Amino acid sequence: MSWSVGQVARFAGVTVRTLHHYDEIGLLHPSGRSGSGHRRYDDADLDRLQQILFYRELGFPLEEVAVLLDDPDVDPRAHLRRQHELLSARITRLQEMAAAVERAMEAKKMGINLTPEEKFELFGDFDPDDHAEETEQRWGGTDAYKESQRRAASYTKEDWQRIQREADEVNARFVALMEAGEEPESEAAMAAAEEHRRWISSNHYDCSYEMHTGLAEMYVTDERFTRNIDRARPGLAAYLREAILANAVRHL
Repeated sequence: MSWSVGQVARFAGVTVRTLHHYDEIGLLHPSGRSGSGHRRYDDADLDRLQQILFYRELGFPLEEVAVLLDDPDVDPRAHLRRQHELLSARITRLQEMAAAVERAMEAKKMGINLTPEEKFELFGDFDPDDHAEETEQRWGGTDAYKESQRRAASYTKEDWQRIQREADEVNARFVALMEAGEEPESEAAMAAAEEHRRWISSNHYDCSYEMHTGLAEMYVTDERFTRNIDRARPGLAAYLREAILANAVRHL
């Protein structure tokens, strides 16, 4: 089977002009021509076009793409493996960026007071101040927000590093419980939930059991929190929610 340049352009989501350009520079010559001289593309051409578009999406210049695809020592499977590795690296980077945004939002909610250099060191390539509006709308009128602002105003970079380290330790405890097959309603999981609540109370604001269960619901209903928590282990946000609810029930 073969396809016209217009059909291929529609398949690939590119313009006819782009395909003409690829032909002119020798990057993608159509394998055939119609009786009237129009370009016709076969399966092999489409495979090559897919490879070209993968590399272009990854930021490779066309000249380098041509060199890569025309290397006689590299088979198509090697290209796919390399592209998979590059795409995986990009996905990881985007996930890290998304997590940095979420940490920045949380930092602003807590009234972080760091220098620009310290913000970059702790939170990556995003300024917490960029997310002030949503934080103010969601929590600005609460006593907990005011208390977290008051405490955070006095925190140093070392304080924030300690707080993050303690949070990582609590998460690691939950992950270990999950991997050990402990139910979220178990004594061990509820003890971890209590430790989580006390960590919030010690560092941010007085977290009652009612407030703690509210946070637990947010962990699974707000996809940003879910993604960030589940970075430690898939399903952690839901497990944390169940453990927090069980712990609250036994205390209330």
